[in-house]
Amino acid sequence: MSDWQANGKPDFWDEASAHLMGRDRILKKLIPRHSSEWLLPSATPFITLARAIIGQQISSRAANSVWERFTGECGRRPSPNSVMQASQADLRAAGLSQRKAEYVQDLARHFIEKKVRPARWSVMDDEEVIAELCAIRGIGRWTAEMFLIFSLQRPDVLPLDDVGLLRAISLHYFSGEPVSRFEVREVAQAWAPWRTVATWYLWRSLDAAIV
Repeated sequence: MSDWQANGKPDFWDEASAHLMGRDRILKKLIPRHSSEWLLPSATPFITLARAIIGQQISSRAANSVWERFTGECGRRPSPNSVMQASQADLRAAGLSQRKAEYVQDLARHFIEKKVRPARWSVMDDEEVIAELCAIRGIGRWTAEMFLIFSLQRPDVLPLDDVGLLRAISLHYFSGEPVSRFEVREVAQAWAPWRTVATWYLWRSLDAAIV
């Protein structure tokens, strides 16, 4: 069975949401507020990873602006080959730093040389995929975990270094006090095996708070 239903909802989503509402008093309140929303599928693996590299350590607005210029140079749906055909100067002109230009071409090289093989990821466990991705320059554990969530739709990822998740747990579970990785793990014990889904709802709670 595909991980996705015809309407784009992961086929585990309703089961996971029900489980979380039964196990966690905070999620019992948050989940019904987003009952018509769910994690949506992302672009191709290469595009998802390229966009993650380009967006590192800059604001969402700046990342979107650089991505638009990058796709103007490498095509609306950039491929490994189109990225390798661009020069470092072209990528710098599109707004990438020297390091990010090197990183995104290293990513393209890994795909072209088949050092990463997306067809195998469906039969690899989370840590195996993370290890393969982290061998690419510019991709660390956080980026790999975001890929597991948004591209591979793995249901039980807990991104301990994600600022948004830490902020949401602080807000909802600790009255705004800073939280440690140990405390995050303690809270998340009740979420398994659906920690991705819990994380997504907590992210959405922050979006709702801003609106």
